[in-house]
Amino acid sequence: MDEFMLIFRHEDGKKVASPEQIQIWMKQTMDWIGGIAAQNKFSGGNGLPFDDSRVVHSNQVVTNGPFGEIKETIGGYIIVKANSVEEAVEFAKGCPVLQGEGNTVEVRKIAKADGVH
Repeated sequence: MDEFMLIFRHEDGKKVASPEQIQIWMKQTMDWIGGIAAQNKFSGGNGLPFDDSRVVHSNQVVTNGPFGEIKETIGGYIIVKANSVEEAVEFAKGCPVLQGEGNTVEVRKIAKADGVH
């Protein structure tokens, strides 16, 4: 069994939802993660708040991030255990983040520490 990271991408990270909407999404997200955990396939994850974030550029310039020239932002991730990328994609399809127009969930296999993929 491999581990996959499900990365939550928001098309417009500058949009701010109401506290009530955030509460609804948080409950939906916890329920979704709970369903994965019930199958013993949840390894962990975190939200990535925008406050106190910075982007360090190759020329050593530091800007407030994650906003800048790009519209899309990463809002968080979870790590799941799956037998295949297809199984991980099925988990991703249930992610509440997908309710937002233009939002995506990127599915990436995590390289094993021994270098074997």
